[in-house]
Amino acid sequence: MSFRQHVRAPRMAVYRALIDGASVQRWRVPDGMTSHVHEYDAREGGRLRVSLTYTGEGAGKSGGRTDTYHGRFATLIPGERVVEQLEFETADPALQGPMTIAFELRDAADGGTDVIGTHEGLPPGVREADNDLGWSMALRKLAALVEASA
Repeated sequence: MSFRQHVRAPRMAVYRALIDGASVQRWRVPDGMTSHVHEYDAREGGRLRVSLTYTGEGAGKSGGRTDTYHGRFATLIPGERVVEQLEFETADPALQGPMTIAFELRDAADGGTDVIGTHEGLPPGVREADNDLGWSMALRKLAALVEASA
C-alpha cells in the first residue's frame, strides 16, 4: 500500500520530523490514540520502539488497548529517504511478521515537499482500510507540525 502527503515546508524540515523521536511521538499517531516513544535511535541500524494506545474503545494488537512495535532504521538518506523495518509485539500469528515502511521526500513545485510512503508486509490480521486511515491521519499531523515550525 502507498500513501502521499504534501507539506508546505522544505524537504530537510520534513526529514527532521521523520527521524526525531519527540516529533514522531506528536505526529505518527492516529486520532483517538496516544503515542509513547520508548526508543528512537535514528541512524542506519539504530533501533526504535513505539507504543500507540487507544484513548477510548479499541483492542490493541499487543494487549489491552495498546499496539507496540519495534524495529530498526534500514536506510537514512538526509532530505530524501527513510526506511524502517518493523514488527508488532504480539502473540497473535495474524498480526506477526516483518513490515517495511519507506518515506520518499520529493521537491514540490510550490517549494514544499511531497511525502510518498509505502507500507509493505502488512500482517493479514490488520485491515488495509484501517491502516490507510491511520496513515492519512498521521500524515496530516506531520504536515501541520512541520508547517507550524517552518
